[in-house]
Amino acid sequence: MVEKIKIMEDNRKEQTEALETLLKFNGRLINNMQIIVKELSGNRLEDTDKFLKLILDAMNWEIQVVNGTMEVLNEGKERVSKEVFNNAVIALSDAVKANDDTMMVKAFATIIPVFEKLGESVKEVIK
Repeated sequence: MVEKIKIMEDNRKEQTEALETLLKFNGRLINNMQIIVKELSGNRLEDTDKFLKLILDAMNWEIQVVNGTMEVLNEGKERVSKEVFNNAVIALSDAVKANDDTMMVKAFATIIPVFEKLGESVKEVIK
């Protein structure tokens, strides 16, 4: 029983550390998401596709952290709705697969507030 409690404490500590790391990157990611929206709205640059890939990779990393820490994030109350989060991710994924800038702009408009809420939720949990 004592071992089980120790494992649970270690797991929570690891999850909290992952959330602290996420928080360090979340603001920058949101800023980059806002920049890519401008580029996809008709102001494409030479490196827009490369920049988009970097943003999607960072988003995927944050999504993995969310999936691994949902228990801590929603401890006591629901801070992050898995359904809202997943729906926004699927919409962006579909837009990226379609390679449609207009669809991506709309999807980013939906997902940016989700990532902003994630940042706020993480702050609340790790304070």
